[in-house]
Amino acid sequence: MTDWYREDLAHIHDVGHADFALRSAPGILKVLWENGIPEGLVVDLGCGSGLWARELLRAGYRVLGIDISEAMVEISRRKAPGAEFRVGSLFEAEIPPCDAATAVSEVLNYLFDPENEERGLECVFGRVYEALRRGGVFVFDVLGPGQVPEGASKSFSEGPDWAVLSEKVEDRERGTMTRRIVSFRKVGEHYRRDGEVHRVRLYAPEEVEDKLGRAGFEVGTMRAYGRYPLAENHAAFVARKP
Repeated sequence: MTDWYREDLAHIHDVGHADFALRSAPGILKVLWENGIPEGLVVDLGCGSGLWARELLRAGYRVLGIDISEAMVEISRRKAPGAEFRVGSLFEAEIPPCDAATAVSEVLNYLFDPENEERGLECVFGRVYEALRRGGVFVFDVLGPGQVPEGASKSFSEGPDWAVLSEKVEDRERGTMTRRIVSFRKVGEHYRRDGEVHRVRLYAPEEVEDKLGRAGFEVGTMRAYGRYPLAENHAAFVARKP
């Protein structure tokens, strides 16, 4: 089991933070249709709990989801049994020939894998480009600098059987942000406490565009997935293989 999105936090993420995947889905589907991809295989990198994979299945696509969290993949298999899911790093897992690829909800920012520290986005962009058929697209979003204006912030969220306390600290010089997360989940009559630390690298949109161009993609930038607007300093990209 990895140290990230273990059983309790994976459950809380699925039941308490489903809005992003569900509200962005119509806009991403529209991108696929507009690029002449009404069917075929979509590889979902960082598939989380399978909410987006389930929407893809409903729209008639075949889906392969890849996530580093075993707990997330276990939930995905229950949510979208018609898709295929694998546990693995985005930087190491094999990406088969496909019609489109997605990486939704800032998954490319995470520094869960040592490879991301060393090679950053270039590694993923090159591998996705090679896997895509001509005319295929890679749709994803990333967080940029300026996530925590004051340098640090704390937040609290809760549901019927869970609660989460989190602190975000941004290091402007290093271009990174650290999330310290403490979760409480009701199991039986009692609440179970767990904690995780997530580090992310923050990418300026122009940096992402440059790396995509070097990989061979034609690039478009979006501030929303269809009618679902992204927050400040959060950008989405449509990278098309000519």
